[in-house]
Amino acid sequence: MAQDLQLTGYRRENGRVGVRNYVAVIPVDDISNAAAEGVSYLIRDVMALPHPYGRLQFGEDLELTFDTLIGTGRNPNIAAAIVIGIEPKWTKRIADGIAETGKPVAAFDIERNGDLKTIEAASRKAKEFVQWASEIPREPIGLGDLMVSAKCGESDTTLGLASNPAIGRVFERMLSEGATAIFGETSETTGGEDIIANNAINDAVKQEFLKTFQDYQDFIIGTGADLLGSQPTEGNIRGGLSTIEEKALGNVEKMGNNKLTSVLKPAQAPSGPGLHFMDSSSAAAEMVTLAAAGGSVLHFFTTGQGNIIGNPIIPVMKVTANPLTIETMSEHVDVDLSAMLRLEMNLDQAADSVLDVMAHTVRGRLTAAEALRHNEFVLTKLYRSA
Repeated sequence: MAQDLQLTGYRRENGRVGVRNYVAVIPVDDISNAAAEGVSYLIRDVMALPHPYGRLQFGEDLELTFDTLIGTGRNPNIAAAIVIGIEPKWTKRIADGIAETGKPVAAFDIERNGDLKTIEAASRKAKEFVQWASEIPREPIGLGDLMVSAKCGESDTTLGLASNPAIGRVFERMLSEGATAIFGETSETTGGEDIIANNAINDAVKQEFLKTFQDYQDFIIGTGADLLGSQPTEGNIRGGLSTIEEKALGNVEKMGNNKLTSVLKPAQAPSGPGLHFMDSSSAAAEMVTLAAAGGSVLHFFTTGQGNIIGNPIIPVMKVTANPLTIETMSEHVDVDLSAMLRLEMNLDQAADSVLDVMAHTVRGRLTAAEALRHNEFVLTKLYRSA
């Protein structure tokens, strides 16, 4: 199967395989965004990743920001990274974490230098990195070399009927070849948590998932808020999903017939192949950012009513079976599975279609989100800063 798809990618220093070849400029904190973007304005093919957090975070919240920024720099789609921060200690910590992969990394501090000197020095290094990265050749790879992820957004009844089962079948094929897959959206497993738990590879993983699920439930209930309108969203309700349980039963279809190998913390990298559940928000850009930080190099995004988000470092493939979405939002759709609802396409044929588009994407074809410049990079924040 892998030979038929004729996949190619970039094999990195630590053996991991990427499908894109970016030089990233990662700001440590919100006040370093301008310098990071300044470098990207000057040097071609440099990807800046501005975000609003970092300053005065603490505890688990700060650690998650570190994990996400380090994981992003470690992603195999990143050939080299430049880290820019206001203070040297945090900047060095992120750069050192990325450098463990063996890829080129450089760190720059704004404090006692200012933006202009920092931008100049970082731009000179970025030029060097870009020229070096431009000579890295693609090479043949197999399905087993890939780490991918999946989530759904703007869900409706078509996801459980068609798109999510198709991704489940894709995962079955990929994992049989030794690939790694991540799914998550903890709140959106409500009502389907027993299905995930009962498909865990052993009792330890089962209990870890159930604890992760219950901790999320306790947090939500503890706020005293009514989630109706958020879970399910107004768009979900409009699409025919009246309860979170209905939404969850569609969500878990992405598992296919695979066993759950492990439960990951947000932004955590899997320790090996298989299907992994990442504790994560159901917010689209947040979950994709966390999956990318965990090492995913391509994301399958199933949508019903139509979702438009992308990510700056991993291609996001939009898959839908909703005929209205295909008609009204065609520029955002990569894979049309509406034939499944007309009984003109079976599950295996749907998986073939998804894998065919995936192969083109892995080889370098831009997804709709990439072509439309959807570069949503959204960190997950756990609580207020100090």
